[in-house]
Amino acid sequence: MNDSKHNTDRQLRRIRSFVRREGRLTPGQQRALDALWPRYGLDFDATPDWPDPASRSVPLTLEIGFGNGDSLAQMAAADPDSRYIGIEVHRPGVGHLLKTLDAQGSDNVRIYCHDAVEVLEQKIPDASLDRVLLFFPDPWHKTKHHKRRIVQPDFVALIARKLRPGGHFHMATDWAPYASHMLRVMQACPDFRNTSPTGDFVKRPGYRPVTKFERRGQRLGHVVSDLVFERIQTGNQ
Repeated sequence: MNDSKHNTDRQLRRIRSFVRREGRLTPGQQRALDALWPRYGLDFDATPDWPDPASRSVPLTLEIGFGNGDSLAQMAAADPDSRYIGIEVHRPGVGHLLKTLDAQGSDNVRIYCHDAVEVLEQKIPDASLDRVLLFFPDPWHKTKHHKRRIVQPDFVALIARKLRPGGHFHMATDWAPYASHMLRVMQACPDFRNTSPTGDFVKRPGYRPVTKFERRGQRLGHVVSDLVFERIQTGNQ
């Protein structure tokens, strides 16, 4: 490994994609984890067996930080011919999603309960994703905490490696300063182009469900911003 790649990997590992604020598991969530994880779960320490490399023709979407999983479950149910991987470190949310997937009979979703950066680095092949979703990540409001925001240049470069050319990175936030930060970071990356005709934000795509969190923010007067950037073909590919 050359020094520059080593330094980049080390910096990425310092940027955690989460802060663990785990609440108490309900009995139903615990039962779901016990009974359904073998069906839907992907263990970080195991050799990945999903998605099947032979199924590269089937679209693959990765959602980072799916919360309670309601949006991911809705997208998967509406698009059964695609595959979805969700990443979430908070086990109550994982348990909730497991229950929902089982109830609706979805079998096109798999879940990692692990840090997203490490999953991307070690478990997701390059140029294998059609879409990456990052909805309402922690905005880290205080200036001294801005360095903890997951959308940073090195993270965006990692996403670019994992997306196929023509794939999309879709972000959404209800915190205007973070929306501006995301826009600046994405515009500075030569591997992406903004799909917005006005060069900033896009109308919420129809595939993204409106969440309870989002509706609560709207009642408080928060403006939700969606950003969709396309992975472009570069000379290095």
